[in-house]
Amino acid sequence: MSRLRRDPRAEREAMRIAGGARPRFSREASLPVSARPRRDPRAEIEALLVPGGTRPRLDRLSRGGVRPVRDEATSPSESTVQTRIVTEPAFLVAVVPDAPGGRLTPLDRQLFGAAHLLAAGGGAVLALAEPGHDDLAGVGADRVGPLAAVADYDPEARAAAVAQALESLNIRHALFAETAEGGDLARRVAARLGEPLFAGAESLTPKLVTRPARGRRVEQRRAPPRLVSLVADSVAPYGGASCEARAVELPAPVPTTGAILSAEIILADPATVPLGEAEFVVSAGNGVSDIPSFLDLARALRATPGASRMLCDAGLMPRAAQVGASGTVLGATCYLALGIAGAPQHLQGITGCEHVVAVNTDLHAAMVERAGLAIIADAHAVMPALIAALEDEP
Repeated sequence: MSRLRRDPRAEREAMRIAGGARPRFSREASLPVSARPRRDPRAEIEALLVPGGTRPRLDRLSRGGVRPVRDEATSPSESTVQTRIVTEPAFLVAVVPDAPGGRLTPLDRQLFGAAHLLAAGGGAVLALAEPGHDDLAGVGADRVGPLAAVADYDPEARAAAVAQALESLNIRHALFAETAEGGDLARRVAARLGEPLFAGAESLTPKLVTRPARGRRVEQRRAPPRLVSLVADSVAPYGGASCEARAVELPAPVPTTGAILSAEIILADPATVPLGEAEFVVSAGNGVSDIPSFLDLARALRATPGASRMLCDAGLMPRAAQVGASGTVLGATCYLALGIAGAPQHLQGITGCEHVVAVNTDLHAAMVERAGLAIIADAHAVMPALIAALEDEP
């Protein structure tokens, strides 16, 4: 920013001599100064440098060396946070999330995005969920209808509560997740209400819902019915302003006696679960040579063991445990990578993982960059420490 930018046209006009048939110029005339300053790239880079560290790092958030200054007198709630409020909705669109353990899955968040598509034009989105879930206002719930908590696995009681809420509030549409539990609940609710269910929808708009049929050779389409179950990645999650999440009172559930006397969920052995269906996967890479300790850690974490291609090629892990584009593409909730640098094929295999934890000695490894949480240490020192910490838990 030290030199000023030249303006050739203004300089030429300043040197013109008035009069005469032909244009004449005086080289002795003073040149005007342009008002636009000339950029100095070196000075701009110097202003963006972050102090400290052996390698140069730039702060791209600051433009031209000027960092944004937060006004301390204005609270974030007054300046940036906005809330969507629907005072008197014309109709309601209900979302029944799976939310295992009170935590919304990516598919649950996509259900709220689909609900907002159907609620366009004066409607509101109602979340029918048990108390103690994630922030429902942030994911797009205008209203929240708390369902009665069920102590044990009782699909009939939950289906009866959902069906009663849909009838009492006159819900226009109800969306379910097409999963093992969500799909079962949707079919039980449809049977109780005596209404058709459009199951396994892969696309949804306010006027059309579609799904494949006959081995994906044809496509079934129709106007959105009252009950719809969606598969994963059919609609984007809600990305608007935070919603009100106002509580709605639901009628007291009517006690019913179902045909199921007792039911429970039996967890499968993580060591025998296929990688593509595992929720928690721990993988070893070229930085792990103590395979018995790695398998002990997988058993202690109750995780499914995986491996990189290098370990499978070396015969240290079975080929079925290979993670990556040439092995198994994961959709796990959590992925723990031990000593894995992060080859492009391996990173392609964990694209669908929600949380990635990396243990590596290289701060600049691709897996460390992909991870949401990274431990810069030797995996052989971290594995026994984790096992000891798990054994100390009551």
